Amino acid sequence: MLMPTSKFGTVNALRLHYIDYGGEGKPPLICIHGLTGNAHNFDALAPRLGSGFHVRSLDVRGRGDSQWGPPMEYTLPNYVSDLVGLLDALDIGKVTLIGTSMGGLISIMFAGGYPDRVEKLVINDIGPEVDPAGGLRISTYASEAPTDFADLVEVAGYTRKIYPAFANVPEAALTEWVKWSVKPAPGGRLTWKLDPAVRRAMRPSGGSASRPPDLWVPFTRITAPILVLRGAESDILSPATAQRMCRVLKGVQLVEVPGVGHAPSLSEPESLVAIESFLGIA
Repeated sequence: MLMPTSKFGTVNALRLHYIDYGGEGKPPLICIHGLTGNAHNFDALAPRLGSGFHVRSLDVRGRGDSQWGPPMEYTLPNYVSDLVGLLDALDIGKVTLIGTSMGGLISIMFAGGYPDRVEKLVINDIGPEVDPAGGLRISTYASEAPTDFADLVEVAGYTRKIYPAFANVPEAALTEWVKWSVKPAPGGRLTWKLDPAVRRAMRPSGGSASRPPDLWVPFTRITAPILVLRGAESDILSPATAQRMCRVLKGVQLVEVPGVGHAPSLSEPESLVAIESFLGIA
């Protein structure tokens, strides 16, 4: 049984947190969450991968228990630089990556910039182009989120309302998911762990969400095998972009997760079967 442990490393002058799920001596695998997510988003998946990998899950700067960075430095190149620094600190030469949404963009940019350092790549519901409708939806909810909540029930209710993927998740599972996103606030309330500067940067009037970077150039430089998971109802990864990813690079596997929007939790049976098969886990 994997025993998750919270660990920290200093990279680019920031104290970054990651969860080490154990597996010393096995091939390294790093999980990277989405825009407003955190390392615990992979708590359900990680134990399924422990038989074949030493699994770690990263809190990207400004999220979870990682240190907040300078407000103007919440950018993909800086996130990639943090990943490089963490891999170097852990003495990891070649790695398998699983990236959800923003984590997938980080993974694409890293794998295109350092193709010799990636063994395999799982990209969860994101591509070199972001569907404008979904990008606007995310930038809107991210920038207009409440600052605090009365309790976890309220956090869960808000999360269910804005995330299509959580529409049918049982209450207990959703509460377990959201509890890692918040911390105590004055008056017995709860507030986000997420740096407010990340949300400010997402405002539709001029934030990074309204002008997502074109990542086709780094994508075409990737040499590792790629599995692309797409929520069948996703408004972020369009069917056209997913098909283009398969045409641009040979050997890209595309799996659609039925009945799910952006983004699959990776605990769906279809997601688990695809990931375990792709990674060679019995």
